Order: sequence, then structure tokens, then C-alpha cells
Amino acid sequence: MDSARSFAPVRLGDIDTFDHETDVLVVGFGCAGGAAGYEAATAGADVLVLERAGGPGGSSAMSGGELYLGGGTPVQRACGYDDTAENMFAYLRAALGPNADEDKLRLYCDGSVEHFEWFRERGLTFNPSLYEGQSWMPSTQDGLMWLGENAYPYDVVAGAVPRGHRPATESYGGWLIMEKLVAAATEAGARHHVDTRATGLVLDGGTVVGLVARKYGERVTYRARKAVILTTGGFVDNEEMLADHAPVLLGHGKVSAGLDDGSGIAMGLAIGAATRGMSITQIASSILPAMICRGMLVNSRGQRFVNEDVYPGLASVAAVRHQPGPHWVIIDEKGYEEIPQRDLWNVRPAFVDETLEGLEKDLGLPPGSLETAVSTYNQHAEQGEDPYFHKNKRWLRPLRAPFAAIDPRRGFAPGGEGDGSSTGVSGFTLGGLRTTTDGAVLDVSAKAIAGLYAAGRASSGIHGEGYISGTSLGDGTFFGRRAGRAAAAARR
Repeated sequence: MDSARSFAPVRLGDIDTFDHETDVLVVGFGCAGGAAGYEAATAGADVLVLERAGGPGGSSAMSGGELYLGGGTPVQRACGYDDTAENMFAYLRAALGPNADEDKLRLYCDGSVEHFEWFRERGLTFNPSLYEGQSWMPSTQDGLMWLGENAYPYDVVAGAVPRGHRPATESYGGWLIMEKLVAAATEAGARHHVDTRATGLVLDGGTVVGLVARKYGERVTYRARKAVILTTGGFVDNEEMLADHAPVLLGHGKVSAGLDDGSGIAMGLAIGAATRGMSITQIASSILPAMICRGMLVNSRGQRFVNEDVYPGLASVAAVRHQPGPHWVIIDEKGYEEIPQRDLWNVRPAFVDETLEGLEKDLGLPPGSLETAVSTYNQHAEQGEDPYFHKNKRWLRPLRAPFAAIDPRRGFAPGGEGDGSSTGVSGFTLGGLRTTTDGAVLDVSAKAIAGLYAAGRASSGIHGEGYISGTSLGDGTFFGRRAGRAAAAARR
């Protein structure tokens, strides 16, 4: 699709007059762009936000709406949990690692309670209740959920405290977060232009002074008197960039609004910007957390490979990146019937059999493999332990006939009867432009590019090789705010 060459910069001397001028030009009106625009406008800058689509929101508006926050928020305290920034840092350093950006992560954890209050000041509300179940996304309006903090090895490296904060709406909540951010940025004075696709940065020597875009096929030029902030999202929708940097996602589904084409990253690359973590991705397999914790997840050899109560994204990474597929969820009748209807998501077994030998044949597993796995699991479960993978005792019990196998490749289609065209895996990219903690984009010599900032998935945030739900909306808005304030204070 688009490469860095497609987003070549334009020299200031080649532009006679600009169609629009502003102090701070934000490119992309998702969560990072909304936060950046609000803070820059509040700091007194004239702000203009460009959006490629017909309206604000982007992938942020389509997200589940989890915000990974902690350190002792009012919602945590109301649910009976004590937390500290240090405890939050210990968990995220492990769960987002290896190679998490510890400087950014430290700031994020230290500022988490303030960031929570910032969201409340923008009009978001969070109910003081905890969702106790295992789910990708609760269907309730509970304001807090677990995101793997109470699973091994993370309950060893840090105190187990839930930090998945959800705004007061059922299921998907990203739309509500964006509704509040767009209103806040607009009320603060930020203007926005939609249907405007950025095509290249404008340079005065080595300084970014504006941007060239296309609107309904016509060229439009923008002068930024202080700075440009790139918040254009990742590159999961760009097959060429995926092949170059994150091929693990090729052929799988995409978690995006369809416009995460890496354009902001490509514009930065075209002027010598550095990147970080371009191979790192979020990966989600269509496995139900409430199901795998009550059973087991096996590879194509019939072997377990992870504690099934871990955050399901980490189980997905373990499966897709490191295990031979296809992968199967194995559960017994008792476990299936214990799953609350709200957590079942219409998923039904692909195969049911009275014997593990029969299930092995149905799934094409090596003879005796599943029998060995279940026998070993049951032996330890009867003693209340899982010495191989350390699943929490809450979920341990022997599995008894009849048995069922669920095929994640069928996805979460109604009735669990996918059309077979999906792999059951989807994801998005986490790597991007290398930035300082204030969002200044660095070049390949680790020097800040004057006039250029980035935040959200167009940049490399707090993540190393791991991902936890809520950390994209969380760090996108947190560092979007910092970028907005820094850009408003920039001097030419």
C-alpha cells in the first residue's frame, strides 16, 4: 500500500501561501489526538485537528473502552482494593515486557490517579463495582475488572489488584470515551477538519512547520506556527508495512476502524525519524476467558502450554507466536454449564465425545496426547495444584466425561458457526515513532526533530513485547496530553 516514499516531505519554499494556519496542528482525532488537542487548547494555543474519516473517533471509538488505571483510584478503593503506583509499575513492567519503556511506564503509573480524575473532569463516570468474572469485555456496567493481575506469575511479582477501569456503559465503551474527549477538545477551542488525509510534512530546513493534505482530491496546505502532533494510529491496515515489520499479523483479522495505514509513521520515517518496537503487536485469539479457565488450552499436539486464567491476550500471544496450531479449547460438560450466559458469547463446541480417545480422533491429535494431558491435569487438580503452569486454585478441578472441544477459528459468530474464512485471530500494531516522554519525535541520531510530536499508536508508548487491555487508550491519552502541552509551549 503506502510506503514512506509516498509521504515525502515538502520544502517550505515550494509553498507560496498556506490555506490554513494554526499554532498546533494535530493529525488524527482518536483518543491521543483528542487529549492532545484539549491540552494544547487549554494551554492557550490555537489548535486545529485533522481527521481523515468523516468524523472524529477512529479506532478508539470502536474499542472496548477499558482504561488501564491504578495506583489507588476511587473506584479501586470503593471495591476494597489498596493499590500504589509502585505496585502498578511492577505488574505492568512484567506484563508489558520484556523491554517495556520503563521511563514512560514510570510516569504513567505515577500519574495514573491524576489521569483517572482527568477523565472524570471530562465527564466520564465509573460505577464503584467490580466485575468478578473472566471476560474480554464485560456486558455489565461495572466500573472495574480484572486484567490478569491475579494470575501467575504476575500475582507473585506484584500484589493482585484489578485495574481495568470501564466507563458506565455496557459492553463496548470506546464511543463514550471519544464522545467526551471530542466535546472537551471542542469546548476548549480546538477546531477540526474532517475528510482530510495528510500526505506529507512541510520542512523549513530541519524543522517541521506544517503539513500538506488532500481533501476531496484537492491539495490543502497547513502552517503550524508551533508544532505538528501525529496521532494517526498504527499500521495494521497496511499490508506492506505488516510484511516488513509485523508479519505475524498477516492473514489475520484487524482491530481497527480500517484507516490504521501507518501514514503518520511513514511521514516521520520520510524525514529521518527513528522507530521502536515495530514488530510488537497485540494479538487476540477467539478464546473465551470464562471457558479456558474452566478447562484447558492445547496446541495441535494436544499439549497445554499456559495457565489458562492469565489475561487472554497473553494466552493468545503464547498460542499464535509460539505454539503449533490449530489450538483447541478443551472443557467438560460441568465446566461448560458453569459458564454464566453473559460470558458464553454464543460459543458452542465443535466436537463432543464421551472419551478423550474419540476427541483426539475428531481433532486429529496424536493418539494418547489428550489423554495424557487431561490425566496429568486431573492428577494435580485433585491435589489443588498446577505445578506446570500454576493456574489459580479457584479454577482447578478434575475434568470428567463427556468432553468438548471448541475451535477458536470459528470466532464469536452467533451460534459459534463461523463461515470458515477467519483464522479466529485479530490484532493491531504497537510499535511506532520513537519519542521522548513529552512526545517529541526523535531522529535516528536520538535528537528531537524540531516541531514534530507524536502520541498514541503512531508512536511507541509504554509497551515492550506484551499487551494488556486498556493500555492503548490509557497511554494514548496520557502521552497525548503531555504532547499537547509540550507543543503548545514550543518556541520557534
